[in-house]
Amino acid sequence: MDKRRIGIILNGVTGRMGSNQHLLRSLAAIRDSGGVVARDGLRLLPDVILVGREQERLQELAERSGFPETATDLNQVLNNPRYEVFFDASGTSFRAGFLDRAIAAGKAIYCEKPVATDLQTALRLASDCEQAGLPNGVVQDKLWLPGVCTLRTLRDEGFFGRILSVRGEFGYWVFTGHDPAEPPQRPSWNYRGADGGGIILDMLCHWRYLIDDLFGEVRSVSCLGAQHLPERVDESGQPYACTADDACYVTMECESGVICQFNSSWTVRVRRDDLLTIQVDGTAGSAVAGLRDCYVQSHQQTPRPFWNPDAEQPLDFFADWKRIAAPPDQINAFRAQWEAFLKHVAVGEPFPWTLRAGAKGVQLAECALQSWQERRWVDLDSI
Repeated sequence: MDKRRIGIILNGVTGRMGSNQHLLRSLAAIRDSGGVVARDGLRLLPDVILVGREQERLQELAERSGFPETATDLNQVLNNPRYEVFFDASGTSFRAGFLDRAIAAGKAIYCEKPVATDLQTALRLASDCEQAGLPNGVVQDKLWLPGVCTLRTLRDEGFFGRILSVRGEFGYWVFTGHDPAEPPQRPSWNYRGADGGGIILDMLCHWRYLIDDLFGEVRSVSCLGAQHLPERVDESGQPYACTADDACYVTMECESGVICQFNSSWTVRVRRDDLLTIQVDGTAGSAVAGLRDCYVQSHQQTPRPFWNPDAEQPLDFFADWKRIAAPPDQINAFRAQWEAFLKHVAVGEPFPWTLRAGAKGVQLAECALQSWQERRWVDLDSI
């Protein structure tokens, strides 16, 4: 079996998501399993160099991952023909600048979302890649979550009948850092607008591709954002003023007629099946999916409740749902998309999750922010 090594520049992967999901659970796991088998039996092996500003942290990651190459000079690495793919997981406000440099160097582009902090820049980056003929993609990992895959299967099998509405609940309590015993779970830049923070820009990029894929293109949005907590403590222990939204309450209308409501918050305590739950209601049945498992209730199993506030509820509303467990052998969602992208770069297999597709998420976030500011529904143009 023929083998091909694909040189990959990993930029900004010292953060939790970049190191855990992209480096260790995706590319290192692909290497350790013997690579990705593409068309005609070609086996693709990632050849990774870790790039960042702090050599000590890079070296620690290199030892953990088994990819020994590191660098702090991005320009030098971009000029090295050994590396044909550039991946960016840096802070949102820095992404466009890094992508511009990698596009100019002729690299295939893959990056975390959001692609940029504004739609105009996101579309320009997509156009630059297209005009240069460069393979490109943006991370849309939630499409490969086991719970979401189950929803897609149920939809394709006609389980829901006609889908009526969707309700998404996402979030958890992110500690402020005022108590040293309870450090924040997210970096401080998430709560500063000037640094590309805010839950609207972060999470609506996810909800756009999920809704488009499962229920139909989003055509209109109404959003109320909130900055619930005014102050947090940064990585150096210093209090700072929060200038970005930490919660949003969004209603979207799809071209299919499906109505989607998604609440996203870093100031909520969880009392539901998972950090993300998506409930789909249709004429023939309903389902509630988390990150992994999914619960379904057909029309035949639907109880017949009656409103009576003067007596205890006789029905157990959880009893009539059937659990569909995640397949035990389903691979990590980030890894699944990495494998697809590597095959796209090497042999041209289809990869629809391009930078232009990622720009749709930025569009939804931008329109949601406009809706919040102007307190009205905002329609989305075609991209």
